[in-house]
Amino acid sequence: MTNYQRKINPGFRPDNTPIDNDRIEIGPTPLAFAEWQDAGIECPDVPAMRQYRWEKLTRAIVERGLGGLLMYDPLNVRYATDTTNMQLWCAHNPCRACLLLADGHMVIWEYGALPYMSQFNPLVKEVRGGGSFFYFATGSRTEEKAAAFAGVVDELLREHCGDNRRLAVDKIQIAGLQALEKQGIVVCDGEEVTERTRAVKGSEEIKAMRCAMYSCEQSIKAMREAALPGKTENDVWAELHKENIRRGGEWIETRILSSGPRTNPWFQECGPRVIRNNELLAFDTDLVGCYGMCADISRTWFIGDGEPSDEQRRLHRIAHDHITENTQLLRPGLSFEELCNMGHQLPAEFVAQRYGSKYHGVGLCDEWPSIKYPVDWHERGYNGVLEPGMMLCVEVYIGAVGGADGIKLEDQVLITETGVENLTSCPFDEKLM
Repeated sequence: MTNYQRKINPGFRPDNTPIDNDRIEIGPTPLAFAEWQDAGIECPDVPAMRQYRWEKLTRAIVERGLGGLLMYDPLNVRYATDTTNMQLWCAHNPCRACLLLADGHMVIWEYGALPYMSQFNPLVKEVRGGGSFFYFATGSRTEEKAAAFAGVVDELLREHCGDNRRLAVDKIQIAGLQALEKQGIVVCDGEEVTERTRAVKGSEEIKAMRCAMYSCEQSIKAMREAALPGKTENDVWAELHKENIRRGGEWIETRILSSGPRTNPWFQECGPRVIRNNELLAFDTDLVGCYGMCADISRTWFIGDGEPSDEQRRLHRIAHDHITENTQLLRPGLSFEELCNMGHQLPAEFVAQRYGSKYHGVGLCDEWPSIKYPVDWHERGYNGVLEPGMMLCVEVYIGAVGGADGIKLEDQVLITETGVENLTSCPFDEKLM
């Protein structure tokens, strides 16, 4: 089968195996598979990726002497089970939970107790209902429902872990926490378990991330074509959403895109402002793409038929130098404190409006660690060490207080056995370079 035939026939993957377009799990589309094929990008072995994550989480539970790990965070549930169900809705209506026990037995509490939502993954051994006790769902019966849920968790712990009463929990509502404690369960910090486990990626996760990054960059190309004077910020941002979904991506965590005077200060989200001729547009994708992997890229573009000012070029040059130099120094074994103090330093005029992190981890979303600037180390910094398989975003915002413009840049990189690999190929604006 030729590449052209594959593109017009949505029934095949690049390896000529058929795509089940009626599958339950969401995933890449024929468009994404065709683009990866043409770019020579290898797709991940998804069952192997699931097995790797299950084994790694189970090992983390055993190493910490826990009986199990209870997860409500939709991203942790995704990591453990590779299942999705209304991710954003469930993030603020916590109805899905996953319990992974020290013997590897995994149970999911699904919205509506729907068994078919996870039947594609044989690592999920049980599907139950009754994991909800947020007020909208249970009202005046919240404590009753929480107690019933805690009773089931207690039974599962006793069945699979004997006398071990230590249960790590990532996020749970107050009624659920109190109900677990009433059962005599010792509740431990689950976020430490999941964040540290997710930080180092396996080989199939790295393949999945390469796919997600490439699809994100194709979506950025479409956004660049739409970024014209006379369009609104929302018009441009909508292209990123559309193209992400077309390729089997999932959602976007923020809507941080701004133009002209709205580029300074940073963190203004896109709105109805009309982009004018000869001004800047800056964005941060925060995009959850194919395979649920986060592609987190920032660029700043000059929009118009004129030329950037000397000041705009100066700001962009400083930002580019910052992420370039700070990427080149990355390697395994460096501590977070060393990284805080090494590399390109922000000029004094930009420190007040510095970005919140100099580096941060990335996987299914922004993840541990968050490595700070020197001025923030005493108050908010914490230590750790880079390991092969970690993925980081190298990030900067350059904008002076009261300045006319701001520049946002960010690359996503992989820590290798010997140094660093930049996973980002999205070009910088030539006019600003």
